Amino acid sequence: MSKSTKITISEKRCKQCGICVALCPKQVFTQTLGQYPVAEHLDKCIGCKLCEMRCPDFAIDVEVQNG
Repeated sequence: MSKSTKITISEKRCKQCGICVALCPKQVFTQTLGQYPVAEHLDKCIGCKLCEMRCPDFAIDVEVQNG
């Protein structure tokens, strides 16, 4: 069974705090100082949604589809 993950970061809501980068257990995100985080390593994502749950600005949406 394969898994497909889509991570969307709302630039309107994101304050570039870096919490998602710090909390991700698989280092899916990268972030350059003064820039928005990027889900650069989606292949590593395990779909735990810690980034989505802990984002103080509700700027991250994680969609995991099995199939």
